[in-house]
Amino acid sequence: MRVRYKLTSAFVKSAPLGKHSDGGGLYLYVRNNRNPSWILRFTLHGRRHEMGLGEAAKVTLKAARAEAERWNAVVAAGGDPIRERERLKHEAQRNMHILSDVARDAFESRKAELKGDGSAGRWFSPLELHVLPKLGRTPVAQIDQRDIRDTLTPIWHDKAETARKAMNRLRIVMRHAAALGLEVDLQACDKARALLGTQRHMASHIPAMRWAEVPAFYASLNTPTVTHLALRLLILTGVRSGSLRTARLDQFKGDTWTIPADSMKGRKGTTTNFRVPLSMEAQNVVHEAARNARDGNLFPSVRKGIISDMTLSQHMKRAGLEARPHGFRSSLRDWLAETTNARHEVAETILGHTVGSSVERAYRRTDFLEPRRELLERWAQYVTGSPAQIVKISA
Repeated sequence: MRVRYKLTSAFVKSAPLGKHSDGGGLYLYVRNNRNPSWILRFTLHGRRHEMGLGEAAKVTLKAARAEAERWNAVVAAGGDPIRERERLKHEAQRNMHILSDVARDAFESRKAELKGDGSAGRWFSPLELHVLPKLGRTPVAQIDQRDIRDTLTPIWHDKAETARKAMNRLRIVMRHAAALGLEVDLQACDKARALLGTQRHMASHIPAMRWAEVPAFYASLNTPTVTHLALRLLILTGVRSGSLRTARLDQFKGDTWTIPADSMKGRKGTTTNFRVPLSMEAQNVVHEAARNARDGNLFPSVRKGIISDMTLSQHMKRAGLEARPHGFRSSLRDWLAETTNARHEVAETILGHTVGSSVERAYRRTDFLEPRRELLERWAQYVTGSPAQIVKISA
């Protein structure tokens, strides 16, 4: 039987040049630079191999023996300890990718799909505010449904929409991690949702002004300020406030406003722009607003950039109104439903909604520009004080 544990700690500190056996294939190797290190000799498939186990200054004799026993066990089982160590090393590196790093990498990958390359931060903020403070330093491979449940429980019911967004963003991050080759549980978010249960919070709609009250409010917007003109065009066209606030002079040609796809909800990542027919009143508003334009922006802010959504909301709030700017889209839609016989797809297209299945849209080559133009002209006549009329739209 071969003798094991031949060396002592004292000998390791003063060992001469050469290779000194401790038994079991473990050797202390002292080179010319007097920097001794540990190696393990083993035979696999009839061939001798040597495997480094670290410097003697960092790995004690006891630790070197434990490592030798560990890898000798792999050899005894028919495995290659060198390859096995490399496999474990790569696996450990994959597992050490922490969630915050993977989340930011996922965000960078999606920026091209987001408005303004995600500069507003809205896509990332649910993660940054509610997930990363608790799980940011956790290796993504170690995150399970219980971690996600415990993280989102405080806001699951009280801030239901924010929690929903955080969950969706986290699901995207987990898929991104899997695409990077990391070992993650792709079902963790779904399982966490099952643990969290149905959200009790009821979604609240943005307060809207009744369409019968819109003419009086429109009449109060009687000064040529940026805020008044912006609200007037918002009411007349039914567009979202984001598209309105980012409007640029070169988007307006005569009686049509062409909004780029990347400024329209639901059209980002496509090349389908949205044409908005302008009533005579809307054209007058655009002409008047152009006098205040700066750097090509139709509705500039006081200092720089564009008018903020808060500016429009605050104006209505100061007027003692519960309704908010976005609610005028509902006002217009209700007016269309209650006072006209406009076809559903025409009315929905006025609001920029996607109508029908992908197959239907592929075969439908019209955006109903002229029927929409007639309806919005009638709407403009109504909100400016002309008598309301029943609109008859031909098939």
